[in-house]
Amino acid sequence: MAKESQSPPPSTTTGITFSSSSSSSSLSMMLSSTNAFTLLSKGWREVRDSADADLQLMRKRANSVKNLASTFDREIENFLNNSAMSAFPVVPSSSSQSASFGNEIGIMKKLEPKITEFRRVYSAPEISRKVMERWGPAKVKLGMDLSTIKKAIVSEMDLEEREGVLEMRRRRDRDRFREFYAEREGEGEGEGSFGDWKPIRSLKSRFKEFEKRSSLEILSGFKNSELVEKLKTSFQSLYKETDEAKDVPPLDVAELLACLVRQSEPFLDQIGVRKDLCDRVVENLYKCKSQHLWRLPSAQTSDLVENDNHVDDLDMRIASVLQSTGHHYEGGFWTDFLKPETPESKRHVAIVTTASLPWMTGTAVNPLFRAAYLAKSAKQSVTLVVPWLCESDQELVYPNNLTFSSPEEQESYIRKWLEERIGFKADFKISFYPGKFSKERRSIFPAGDTSQFIPSKDADIAILEEPEHLNWYYHGKRWTDKFNHVVGIVHTNYLEYIKREKHGALQAFFVNHVNNWVTRAYCDKVLRLSGATQDLPKSVICNVHGVNPKFLMIGEKIAEERSRGEEAFSKGAYFLGKMVWAKGYKELIDLMAKHKSDLGSFNLDVYGNGEDAVEVQRAAQKLDLNLNFLKGRDHADDALHKYKVFINPSISDVLCTATAEALAMGKFVVCADHPSNEFFRSFPNCLTYKTSEDFVNKVKEAMSKEPLPLTPEQMYNLSWEAATQRFMEYSDLDKILNDENGGKRMRKSRSVPSFNEVIDGGLAFTHYVLTGNDFLRLCSGATPQTKDYDKQHCKDLKLVPPQVHKPVFGW
Repeated sequence: MAKESQSPPPSTTTGITFSSSSSSSSLSMMLSSTNAFTLLSKGWREVRDSADADLQLMRKRANSVKNLASTFDREIENFLNNSAMSAFPVVPSSSSQSASFGNEIGIMKKLEPKITEFRRVYSAPEISRKVMERWGPAKVKLGMDLSTIKKAIVSEMDLEEREGVLEMRRRRDRDRFREFYAEREGEGEGEGSFGDWKPIRSLKSRFKEFEKRSSLEILSGFKNSELVEKLKTSFQSLYKETDEAKDVPPLDVAELLACLVRQSEPFLDQIGVRKDLCDRVVENLYKCKSQHLWRLPSAQTSDLVENDNHVDDLDMRIASVLQSTGHHYEGGFWTDFLKPETPESKRHVAIVTTASLPWMTGTAVNPLFRAAYLAKSAKQSVTLVVPWLCESDQELVYPNNLTFSSPEEQESYIRKWLEERIGFKADFKISFYPGKFSKERRSIFPAGDTSQFIPSKDADIAILEEPEHLNWYYHGKRWTDKFNHVVGIVHTNYLEYIKREKHGALQAFFVNHVNNWVTRAYCDKVLRLSGATQDLPKSVICNVHGVNPKFLMIGEKIAEERSRGEEAFSKGAYFLGKMVWAKGYKELIDLMAKHKSDLGSFNLDVYGNGEDAVEVQRAAQKLDLNLNFLKGRDHADDALHKYKVFINPSISDVLCTATAEALAMGKFVVCADHPSNEFFRSFPNCLTYKTSEDFVNKVKEAMSKEPLPLTPEQMYNLSWEAATQRFMEYSDLDKILNDENGGKRMRKSRSVPSFNEVIDGGLAFTHYVLTGNDFLRLCSGATPQTKDYDKQHCKDLKLVPPQVHKPVFGW
């Protein structure tokens, strides 16, 4: 069907001209009612803007407004009819296209009531009068070009066409769905009955069969189903119960109570219950349990009876129960979930210290010997991590103006010095970390994160020499998170030194708590060389230091001379030590001055160099004491071999290395009855005094007698072999390195979640946050610019500049 669109002639009565143009595009969907109102409103605005001049004439003809509205209605109807007919010049032949065309005509029919309502409202006399009064008179012919409206309608057709296609597809899918479920079967079935469709009928029959079956039949059928059998097989493959798991009984009430008391120690400590009391409670519970030994294999039962370490037994008992259940604890709130796993055949030990040769101090010499003797074992590889100082700091620290231009040069010096004294080539690695020297503290402090200089693949066991010193201002990854086991060794009694300073009591109070804080947060076990040190968490007392083998050789040589009847000691008494007041010089001058007349002609040679040398010598001269001050020497120097008595009045030392060396050389040692000398009391040549009068008696006794030669057992106790054995035992390294449970190491830290770990992790996190603030670091006495290393360190150690580093605390 085709029809040409024609426009009616313009009306000469109203002066309004209507025109419309034919559209050649296909119209698939008609405009919705909302768009119709929008387009008509737009047309009225165009009429208002273009017809101001004609409105004065329209006011005079207000009575003809209804005629005008009627004419307008007819024009709209003609326009819509012409547009619809021109949009569909040919009627589609297919049924689907005919249906689409019919739908579009239906939309037009729905639009007609809206147009009629619009015409009725806006043709009212009141509306016309108000419009005429507002618009003013005009003598211009009013015209309205409906082509604009038509173009807007056509522009919307593309969008409507896409929506129409989607609507047609949805309608087609619904029809197919209805056809599928409209199938009938059987006779007498009522047409249109939803309940008689085939799927519904099948479902009803299944329900009827289910109602007839008993609950027992249902459960038995479910148990024997193929699905359940597959689930059983899957679970059995995931968990295979071992014979050991069957032999491990669950924890009983006594064991649970003992574990609860141990886990609650931090809380009980806050309310005044001491740790030793908690340990006794745990021990009594253990003894109560030991009367009814666990039903363990005979080998395990004998081990429990022979071992008196109830705490370790309880830990291993809990770990074995948890391991038998398949439970594995992978970390706590503050800790990393995965620690580095190391090969079963080779373990790695990293020794981190605060000083290095050629500075002849205990924290430089003793860790070096420890690394050498630990490396003798083939069970572990060893790395010694020492501080590297820039040249300006080397000039302040190292003796005789000795400096090094590179770490390789200093490493060569260290190895040469060591091999001259131990007699064998030590196979261990030396690594350097950036350090800075503090003149005020007379100590070296790490710069940056020290742990990053130990590769992750080697992060297995860490030994922190002076853990409190290393961690006072440490800002880096938590040691116990990076390493599987961390041992701290306390060398120095810092509280004793601090008390001698101005406002020492107040400073010592804060340092005491900070030391407890950092050692608890960063160590798994702490070894104190003697009872002279601060009582720290997780600590035990054990001397893990030995003497240079050279001193034992000197002692053997002197013993041979004495056995041949030769005079071994031709000199009297001497004292050797760094010349600072805190190293025993104050006590020495006080004793010599107080008993000057009692000692008579007794003379003492003093060897040493230090910052307080001038003041010490001046004080001795002022009191006219029999002290001969000489330049400092190595204790193994030939000039010191002939002295018979070594006097050491110091009470600030933790474990005086010089005292051990003098005993190794077969000399008498006169020292104070102090916890720092507890280890030496078992040697007959060690004479201890409690009072100043007793000091005089011990000196006279030593000068009048000959020292006894050392027995082989005593010489072994002073050696580094014995010290290394004690270290392995008290640090639990022998258990860690030798523990094998069917090829798998049982880690208590991985098996038993601990409330202590949560507290320790919180302490470590708080310490990390506080040390990250430069202002707080400076206020607490940190050396400036030690939060990270500087450009000179980067140049010397070939490091990446610190500004590109990422944060390391992951807690």
